[in-house]
Amino acid sequence: MGKAGQAKQVFRKYGSKSKPNNVTTIKKSEKPAAPKLKKSITPGTILILLAGRFRGRRVIFLKQLDTGLLLVTGPFKVNGVPLRRANQRYCITTSTKVDVSGVDVSSVT
Repeated sequence: MGKAGQAKQVFRKYGSKSKPNNVTTIKKSEKPAAPKLKKSITPGTILILLAGRFRGRRVIFLKQLDTGLLLVTGPFKVNGVPLRRANQRYCITTSTKVDVSGVDVSSVT
């Protein structure tokens, strides 16, 4: 068998220390800001989860994390939902509110 019809090999240099002139460097900017929280979501609001293992469960909203996710809990002793992160796109807000003024969630990041 000959080499008829084979594509021409393209040889590339790997590990060269000089950068090509046409490559632009992208600077890493600061972290993007967390998405805005829906007006109806405040600490103590009852949410209904729409996705994940606990979909359909009612949970209590505790705080918004730096990433924009919501920190929610069942509480675990009541309905088995532990502290979880939830995306607000997959939550339905209810008008029911619970007093969570005594809950310390500052240690959760």
